[in-house]
Amino acid sequence: MGDKATLFGTGRFVQSSPWEDPRDETGEAADEAAEELRQRLAAEAGDVEAMSVLGAMLLRRGDLDGAEPHLRAATAAGDRAAANNLGVLLHQRGYADEAAGWWRIAAVAGSTAAAHALGRHHRERGDEPAAEYWLRQSAEQGHTLGAYALADLLEHRGDTAGTERWMRVAAERGHREGAYRLARALDRRAAGESDDAAALVREAEQWYRQAAARGHRRAALHLGTILERRGDLKEAGRWYLTSAKDGEVRAACALGFLLRDAGDTENAAVWWLRAAQDGDGNAANALGALHAERGETQTAERWYRAAMDAGDINGAYNLGLLCADQGRTAQAEQWYRRAAYAGHREAANALAILLLRAGDATGAEPWFSKAAEAGSVDAAFNLGILHAGRGEERSALRWYEQAAAAGHMEAALQVGMARLREGEEGEAERFLRCAAGGGSAEAAYRLATVLDARRPPEPAHELGEPVNRRSECEEWYERAASQGHRRAQVRVGMLAAARGDVVEAARWYREAAEAGSRNGAFNLGLLLAREGREPEAAVWWTRAADAGHGRAALRLALVYARRGELAEGQRWAERAAALGPLAVTERAARLRDALREELSA
Repeated sequence: MGDKATLFGTGRFVQSSPWEDPRDETGEAADEAAEELRQRLAAEAGDVEAMSVLGAMLLRRGDLDGAEPHLRAATAAGDRAAANNLGVLLHQRGYADEAAGWWRIAAVAGSTAAAHALGRHHRERGDEPAAEYWLRQSAEQGHTLGAYALADLLEHRGDTAGTERWMRVAAERGHREGAYRLARALDRRAAGESDDAAALVREAEQWYRQAAARGHRRAALHLGTILERRGDLKEAGRWYLTSAKDGEVRAACALGFLLRDAGDTENAAVWWLRAAQDGDGNAANALGALHAERGETQTAERWYRAAMDAGDINGAYNLGLLCADQGRTAQAEQWYRRAAYAGHREAANALAILLLRAGDATGAEPWFSKAAEAGSVDAAFNLGILHAGRGEERSALRWYEQAAAAGHMEAALQVGMARLREGEEGEAERFLRCAAGGGSAEAAYRLATVLDARRPPEPAHELGEPVNRRSECEEWYERAASQGHRRAQVRVGMLAAARGDVVEAARWYREAAEAGSRNGAFNLGLLLAREGREPEAAVWWTRAADAGHGRAALRLALVYARRGELAEGQRWAERAAALGPLAVTERAARLRDALREELSA
């Protein structure tokens, strides 16, 4: 064959399994048969370039026997493209070492495709230094596949900077997989870096788009995920659909969830079914949940089992939930245990609750601990309840604090109340604010009482000055009241009454009273009595007194005494004296005795 000085730089290459650029560098002729005939005639006339082109055409067609003599003849005449393609042919025949010899000759002559193939050959044989040398030669001379293969080698070696550099080069030159892998690397960096995360995600999105536009189904899936997180649901759905149609089961599953969230459960089920039948456990679980919601428990159980068979341990957990809802406690425990032993923390928590309800606190505690240590916030809170029930306040507080730190609203309330008992008002306020902000009515009420206790007295107002400005504690009282907290409703009513807003006060007192608050009923009675509606007031006082409100009983005793119904008045006075508090007991006793004397006179 000749050396570098005698080889011609024709630059013609043939497509070749995994070794060569999938594009034919000669281009396809409009009429292949006519072109082949033309090249054959020229080759028979001794045209070296025609020999090389004809050999490439026959090699591409799979006619190795026909291609080989032409490629050998062109190679002997110094054609480097023919040398590269001869290497491809020999590799396809299984003569890897001989192929490598021809690739080396072509690569030395400047063939970037041959350098790439030679680098791949050395990598397969474990000679990474030689592989890197030839792949770098190929990449630095502009060969796209060489850049990608070099990046892949450097990634295997742990050279992050080099990997990104050459993967970027491959991506910029249109390599679909290179664009996808560059995007994945940027995505992973964004997950670990808070400072430049947004910029990294934006760049990753661009490369996902490039790869997805070239038909990369996983890139389309990840692009859809980014768009869904951003709220661009319509475009996300289009990319999920593209990916799913190309056979990406995770995209089919994600598309199902997107459709479900849009209210289209029928089409969601179609895509979940496609994904589940292809082995996606998440989709199988979604189908199970859908059928469970419809009351089709047998079908739901079948899909949960399919999810479990696909390796998704959520299937076992969901089977446990299904059995528990049906009262099949033994089966529920079996499935919870299976999921819990596999590391499912919520299953461990559910198993512990099941055991606790069965009276096995000793068996429940280790599972609560296992779930809590794995990050289950509910399990940490439940451990707090378990220790509190034993009187182990310090241990309970420790678990409550762990759950509160993870955002558990009720745990934050418990920590806040514990801090209040210990006199640590500042810390208590912090936890109560957290719980109240999370929607706890009790925490909002407790926070309001803390703020109320430190509120300075209202200054005297000048004539005509509005006095309806609300303090922060009133706002928290109102938030708790609007959530149905009875004591907060009474307090809001009292604050409204103090402002002179009788209508507002009556509304809140009535809400509290109708919900069972005896103080609300008593205060509503006072408002009605002041308006001259004593019979209606007596109805609410009766309700309050029946619930154990001593002052309401005393008021009733006075009402009946004024009406002349002395026996009924004496009965309520007796009730008031028994209920208290002390001041009420003393007044009620005097009234009772006076009515008794009147009745015996």
